[in-house]
Amino acid sequence: MLTALIPVFIIILLGYLFKRWALLQPVFWTGAERLTYFVLFPALLFEKLAAASFEISIALPMAASLVLTICSMTLLLFLFKPLMGLSGPSFTSVFQGSIRFNTFVALAGASALFGSAGLTLAAVLMLGMIPLINLLCVFTLTRFGSGQQGNAGKICLEILRNPLILACLIGFAYNLLQLPQPKWLFLIFELLGKAALPLGLLAVGAGLELQSLKRSGRGILLSSLIKLILFPLSTSGFCLLLQVQDEARAVALIFAAVPTAVSAFILARQLGGDTDLMASIVTMQTVLSVLTMPLMLQILGV
Repeated sequence: MLTALIPVFIIILLGYLFKRWALLQPVFWTGAERLTYFVLFPALLFEKLAAASFEISIALPMAASLVLTICSMTLLLFLFKPLMGLSGPSFTSVFQGSIRFNTFVALAGASALFGSAGLTLAAVLMLGMIPLINLLCVFTLTRFGSGQQGNAGKICLEILRNPLILACLIGFAYNLLQLPQPKWLFLIFELLGKAALPLGLLAVGAGLELQSLKRSGRGILLSSLIKLILFPLSTSGFCLLLQVQDEARAVALIFAAVPTAVSAFILARQLGGDTDLMASIVTMQTVLSVLTMPLMLQILGV
């Protein structure tokens, strides 16, 4: 497991160093993020789902284990909000830091441990998790964010047009309809998909802001404890309850153990969250996950 995960974090570190040493122009990283998000990752997800062979009886309980965890963590956070002593915008950043997941790291981890089968299971998980998480985050930010809020309805529409969700839906439908799979066409998607993981991980590293770690506080501690420890423990419990086993359980736990998403910062900025705290949470969790992710996966028997 360590052999598989260490390269993932080394590539993230390289992205941070490349950005800090200014080996590439800042505009490169903006373009790399957009290319990965709108082209490379959708190509990867479509190709894996369209050509995959998987059983619904395995995929649904696996996805349900994470959906139940997300709902449980949401309920926990709302119940204990009065005890946290945080402002509304700060609470929204803790909320996002507690339930979002870094897609790039999760897919890279699933691929490193289980190859193509892991990526297929990961795509199924994303189909169920991405819409739910984004809708919960938009609701929380709209309810508790500052007065300078964006258009929540427009953002919800953007969620439904999310290229990762669309790629999963189209790939899943393509598979169910058993449409032809021209070798030349799927080779294009395969080649594009191979560039997604390394470029995506480099972009994660480039987006880290270590200077933000100077800001400490209960918000960073709370979100890190929930996301990096309580979240995978809860997912493991639901996997046991729903009898999710083998590779499906392992991929679910990989998604549960990864740090929060860099995209949380963008949503916080759009809907009046605490952007400084959000940047600190993203960076701290990414750094801590170098230790917590392999440790939690080992403890949980992946």
